[in-house]
Amino acid sequence: MGSPSLILILSRACYFAAVTLLAPMAIGLMYGESVWEHYASTALAALITGSGLQFAGGRRGLTGRKITRREGFFGVVLAWLVLVAFGSIPFWISGSIPSFTDAVFESASGFSTTGATILTNIEMLPHAHLFQRALAHWVGGMGIIVLSVAILPELAVGGMQLFAAESTGIATDKLSPRIVSTSRRLWQVYVGLTVVLVALLMGFGMSWFDAVTHSFATVATGGFSTRNASIGAFDSVAIESITTFFMLLSGVSFALLYRAFLRRQPGPLLKSTEVRTYVGIYIVFALLITINLMQVGGYASFASAFRASTFQTAAIITTTGFGTDDFNIWPDFSRFLLVLLMFLGGCAGSTAGGVKVIRVLVVMKNAMLELKKLLHPNVVQPVTIAQRVVTTSTMQGILGYFLLYITTTVFATMGVLATGVDLITGVTAVISAMNSIGPGLHLVGPTENYAQLPAACKWILSVCMIVGRLEIYTVFVLFTRAFWKN
Repeated sequence: MGSPSLILILSRACYFAAVTLLAPMAIGLMYGESVWEHYASTALAALITGSGLQFAGGRRGLTGRKITRREGFFGVVLAWLVLVAFGSIPFWISGSIPSFTDAVFESASGFSTTGATILTNIEMLPHAHLFQRALAHWVGGMGIIVLSVAILPELAVGGMQLFAAESTGIATDKLSPRIVSTSRRLWQVYVGLTVVLVALLMGFGMSWFDAVTHSFATVATGGFSTRNASIGAFDSVAIESITTFFMLLSGVSFALLYRAFLRRQPGPLLKSTEVRTYVGIYIVFALLITINLMQVGGYASFASAFRASTFQTAAIITTTGFGTDDFNIWPDFSRFLLVLLMFLGGCAGSTAGGVKVIRVLVVMKNAMLELKKLLHPNVVQPVTIAQRVVTTSTMQGILGYFLLYITTTVFATMGVLATGVDLITGVTAVISAMNSIGPGLHLVGPTENYAQLPAACKWILSVCMIVGRLEIYTVFVLFTRAFWKN
């Protein structure tokens, strides 16, 4: 695996890590915070490391040679680890997060767009750290490797292997034959949504800093906030409504958003079976929670219950994790519905986590078809989604994904519980980490944090964040015997 191509991929990851550290360094300088020095030194270390790797690998690694699929998968995982490692260093060496374990947890949570935090008083952090947390979300939202491919033309040859590893799903919807063009077009939508959201939030009273950081977290469906009370700290119906809309929008395939907004072809978006199901589930669950909150949740009016349920339902189904209410004390029925949404997540090709609506649709249709075959054994009927046949290989991939997902969740939960964490906290913490949610229930509820969990538990959850963000296959393929055979 010490190929020149792989070494140069890692060198680019180091360079990119250095670039991401320059922005919080500038914020630190702007606000006169001494932590800017820690960002500068870490960026320099990343730059030196990248230069050393490039010198060791030579430039021939990416020139005139196609990156193999094996190198693509390995490069994706290692690049993510590089980003998380360099992102954790400023938190640690500045003393803002004294524990190295906690610093890695916070960094992994940022880049994986999970939004789980070990911080007990977010508002006491320097602006540079707050910006770094939000920026990690924004960068991680569309994927570090997709961004790297977009800005590094030499990766255009063979870059599809990297894109496939980052965007594992029912199908890769290429907007153009070249991965560079594809990723650039997706980033046009991504940046456009962010800019519009920043303008709207500032228009309704947020400072420019809060607007930028919360926009980064919203479009990336991350959930890190600059306030201890998250979005609830602003106590604004307008801000909550705008954030809800953009969370839901960010849970939709960016390829569809590109066609709808930039190509002015809304048809595919409006006709998408996955999008319709996603919106339908959101509406039904929000209404059910509203009714439950009014009946036994202590909410006096429909308006207050509807306001709380619509925001929190959007925050959970999109795996953003923002908070306006403490759903940890909601009735069990409402909390159960939210846990179901934690598993579901948004649409394939979006920044949301979870197993994705399209996978659930395919599995359900396959189950119904199997039931039909019990009554009519000779029937020959394929599984279809929007009149498109789901191939056998795709079906096998989705079923394999669910098997690995369930197995990973079970064993990770066993490991977390073995550290002494209680059942509700442990189960929902793993679900939150695997699906990039942020808050869970009980000790890791929306008004709590992960600081009190044992160190071993935090390492397990950090791994779950990366495994879940890379959609499991990308990581687990590294542990197969076939992967290491020449």
